[in-house]
Amino acid sequence: MITSEALAFQFTVIIEEAHPQVWELLRHCYIKVINHDLTGARFPHPPYIGIYCPDKYMAAVVAQKNLLKEVAKFMGLVDVVCFNANNLLRDPLSNLKENYPQLWLDLLWISTPSA
Repeated sequence: MITSEALAFQFTVIIEEAHPQVWELLRHCYIKVINHDLTGARFPHPPYIGIYCPDKYMAAVVAQKNLLKEVAKFMGLVDVVCFNANNLLRDPLSNLKENYPQLWLDLLWISTPSA
């Protein structure tokens, strides 16, 4: 079976090769395949792409969402969901840091403005 990481990597490769302008946006984002089968959901849900974007790229990525959905469906994934990484990090009720520390660090990395 193909892992979620391999699917996310293949998604980025397809976007990078076929749509370089969109890749220029996505290279600033964290891309993850979200598969609820592994999280203990009662009803299995098909996997989808989660794109975690910093504030300044969010609107541009959402504008390309139809193209991203086409690529995801070509790969057998259901949908593309965009998350605002800055909002997730600032949410006082979030337990992301405790439950998913690696994801939290990755989101902190992409959300920090570069000099």
